[in-house]
Amino acid sequence: MDLATLIGLVGAAVLVGTAVIMGTSPEVFMNPTGLLLVVGGSLFVVLAKFSITQFKFAFRAAARAFKFQLPSIQESIDELVELSKVARREGMIALESREVSSPFLQKGLQMLADGYSAEMIRDMMEKERLLTLERNQAGGQVFSALGEVAPAMGMIGTLVGLVQMLSNMGDPSLIGPAMAVALLTTLYGAMIATMIASPIADKLWVRMNQEAKMQELWIDAVLAIKSDKNPRVLEQMLTIYLPPEHRSAADAEANTTAGEQT
Repeated sequence: MDLATLIGLVGAAVLVGTAVIMGTSPEVFMNPTGLLLVVGGSLFVVLAKFSITQFKFAFRAAARAFKFQLPSIQESIDELVELSKVARREGMIALESREVSSPFLQKGLQMLADGYSAEMIRDMMEKERLLTLERNQAGGQVFSALGEVAPAMGMIGTLVGLVQMLSNMGDPSLIGPAMAVALLTTLYGAMIATMIASPIADKLWVRMNQEAKMQELWIDAVLAIKSDKNPRVLEQMLTIYLPPEHRSAADAEANTTAGEQT
């Protein structure tokens, strides 16, 4: 569970809800016509921009922003070094039964156990990485589009409300509902874009970059295990994926471990 995403979205909703409750009756902010226009209209416009498959996948990808958590780079390096030791000690076939932190890495280990060539392993894992990147990009694009469309639909609702209001100036009882639609649709569009669509889109872009980087690390590690690199060499090779401020500490720890084993 990604607490940052959950806390951010819930916290923003609570603050807005508190402001509504403290100011006046919450019922004033509920307008079915405005909600239908902005929410329904925004979804249909975004659907028109993408395929149905991309549209559905975007919402599945959004769920990943809440519940999917990649392992840290250091945790993954430690795991890969251990896998390298197992491969050296027990052979590649032993990797087949090992439980790992990622289905992507699991596929790489399965190919090692099955005796695939290094070139074939690289090609298949790289294709899988690019396909994953493409699917994640589609999810981010859908929510970015929703963040752009929702305020525009809110403005359309405002114009509809103003037209209704001006056309019924002779009947004061109709001016209030028309004005409510005019103002609330702008509010709905801004809330959807600012509090839902844009944060989820940005989170998906961040996750996409994190996952792509992690998959590159896994590909390098699987190919290094295939070439029977020493686990200590593998660990030092993978530290390049760590942030610069963490590399020196990781290198020092690896050298200490090597000295103790010597």
